[in-house]
Amino acid sequence: MRTLRDVRVGETVTVVKLHGEGPVKRRIMDMGITKNVSVYVRKVAPLGDPIEITVRNYELSLRKADAEMIEVE
Repeated sequence: MRTLRDVRVGETVTVVKLHGEGPVKRRIMDMGITKNVSVYVRKVAPLGDPIEITVRNYELSLRKADAEMIEVE
């Protein structure tokens, strides 16, 4: 299983599944990260946290813990 945390800078991937439950999963979905959406990884901070992505034509920063809950292909 490959998660958003494993994606390299400059890569575009498609969301397959969201893991996690309750408010955490809801928050990720509210940010526009849903199944079959394309996600482009723009930058990763020097220590790896946070990850800056582009999703649905806007920029978003995600913590590593949240990125691990997003399964991609």
